[in-house]
Amino acid sequence: MAIKTKLIEIFKSRGAGPFLFIGSGFSRRYLGLEDWRGLLSRFCVAGSPFEFYLASANGDYPTVARLLAEDFNKYWWNAEEYKSSVSRHKSKVTNITSALRIEVCNYLSSLDQTKAKHSEYAAEVELLSSLNVDGVITTNWDTFIEQIFPDYKTYIGQNELLFSNPQEIGEIYKIHGCSTVPNSLVLTNEDYDQFNDRNAYLAAKLITIFVEHPIVFLGYSLSDQNITQLLRAISLCIGKENIEQLRRNLIFVQRQSAGEEANMSDTYVTIDGVQIPLVLIKTTSWTPIYESLGATKRKIPARILRYCKEQLYELVQSAEPEKKLCVVDIDAIDHNEDVEFLVGVGVASSHENGVSDIGYAGIETKDLILDLLHENSGYGAQQVLDNVVRRAGRNTKNVPVFKYLREIGINNADDYNKSGLALDKWVNRDVKDFRVKMYAAPFFRKYRHQTIKEVIDGCTPENASAYIPFISKDKIDLEVLKDFLIKNQDKLDNEISSYASNFRKLAALYDKLRWGW
Repeated sequence: MAIKTKLIEIFKSRGAGPFLFIGSGFSRRYLGLEDWRGLLSRFCVAGSPFEFYLASANGDYPTVARLLAEDFNKYWWNAEEYKSSVSRHKSKVTNITSALRIEVCNYLSSLDQTKAKHSEYAAEVELLSSLNVDGVITTNWDTFIEQIFPDYKTYIGQNELLFSNPQEIGEIYKIHGCSTVPNSLVLTNEDYDQFNDRNAYLAAKLITIFVEHPIVFLGYSLSDQNITQLLRAISLCIGKENIEQLRRNLIFVQRQSAGEEANMSDTYVTIDGVQIPLVLIKTTSWTPIYESLGATKRKIPARILRYCKEQLYELVQSAEPEKKLCVVDIDAIDHNEDVEFLVGVGVASSHENGVSDIGYAGIETKDLILDLLHENSGYGAQQVLDNVVRRAGRNTKNVPVFKYLREIGINNADDYNKSGLALDKWVNRDVKDFRVKMYAAPFFRKYRHQTIKEVIDGCTPENASAYIPFISKDKIDLEVLKDFLIKNQDKLDNEISSYASNFRKLAALYDKLRWGW
């Protein structure tokens, strides 16, 4: 039986959705990031080679990092190549390791999904970006995974995770820190000592995830101490007698050996005398892994489910729950600040037949968007405006309307105001209304000076659909935008894409920019 088929069986047999547990091999695969030795070697600029530090540390890499940091600190303050960086970051320096942390983070911040999208693994990245996994745990410092899942809430470091209220869905846990917060990096031997001292608390926080969710490990070796120590802590928490609860929940993906066929088997890893059951997959291609994850995805995006779970918790805690209820459509949710509690979030079925078969009463938003893009449905504009827009858009603003207004001779705001059509909800929208707030920071950090073509070429379609509304109108080529929407029109369907609301919002923006005023 193929790996994909076997994995689908495992995922479908579990009540909760999968988590990804991502290691350094993931970033090497997609970003070409060096291994730990290569990364530290990049900063051996003070005169001593990496081998000197390795010998001085008796081969222990975290100790290498500490020794290197001490020399790098002396070099950094006076080196010409770091002069501008010193000026920009000197107020953030708190100890002798700060300079190295800052420059490691500066280097990692220069890496993004553009390289991954144009690598030999581009097809995998395309699949990865469309997944609706419950969450991600990672020891990586780079921000690639946040770029792939920008809707997910990120927790940085042990402290943020331990002293928060994570919902175990739609979240990223960066347990070794992140390049956006230099002091959060688990880098030196002192950092690892502190991390390991609190490993039992972290394990207790993650134990529900490991027992209830399938965990897919990508980019790790079975001998990786980051993993073995965490698994050891989790096994101690649940006890030897309950260790079988992890069977088929731990799925390790490793590269197959030369001449070896891709395969999947049940096995064990022994840690301090405790045998922990796991599923071992050996393959060079991660496509079957992602395809199996995609085959079991939920219809409702993980971010929406997270908001529901988070706000339900607050609702239960509230002394006045009746003040915290509202009903809202998926397309209307940009951020959990927009609502205090979500009720009745769902995916309505849509009709795919033409107008001749179902009449205007059966036309839905997706049908109007496809007509907007292809102009071949033969819908009567007046009929659409009178009988379709209000019903199809009863819970969303993202309905094309300007194309049909133009077709009946309404070409500007004055014409519309005189028409008597009560369609303000869909007509009177500012361009800012098409932007999803959570995407603002990554857009302005990476793409603010790019044209629409550059954004589309450099991002996954899911990211591009959310970034494009932030581009100034003079940089949006409408033909490029139309072509992008047509190429990704299958993602307008909530049954297929977890990001359908972004694509529908972008289609409504296209309608406004092309036909509006």
